Amino acid sequence: MAGPARVAPAGAARSTIHHRVAFYETDAMGIVHHANYVRFLELARVVWMDEHDRPYREYAAEGLHFATTAVELRYHRSATFDDVLAITTWLEWVKRASLRMGYEIRRGDERIASGATEHAMVDLAGRPRGIPPERRARLVTRAASAAAGPRG
Repeated sequence: MAGPARVAPAGAARSTIHHRVAFYETDAMGIVHHANYVRFLELARVVWMDEHDRPYREYAAEGLHFATTAVELRYHRSATFDDVLAITTWLEWVKRASLRMGYEIRRGDERIASGATEHAMVDLAGRPRGIPPERRARLVTRAASAAAGPRG
């Protein structure tokens, strides 16, 4: 898996959510436990789908899910209780049955974390399925790779 993009490429469809860190999300050192960042990425990814494709619940109603196949996170600074984090996500690429999302988590001007997740479309039995063609076509237009233009 390639390293995560540092920021969303210009022109890529992106969404940003804000999350106020709850006390239960911190550890004995008073910082956000590293495992919680994966949850933050999921919250942002679902909002991105709502805003730029279709609500995830509509995929689920059709018996389709995007199973997480890879997670990459880089921690740049610590977040603590009551911090308000801005989690920005974008679609890096989409293939026939998979996609990759990029993320950046900030507290004000400070970058807290960056990362990426990869997902494969599966049915309820966990078997790989192609992303429906009309959905895939829509996603392709929103991917960072499309925003970057043709590559030689």
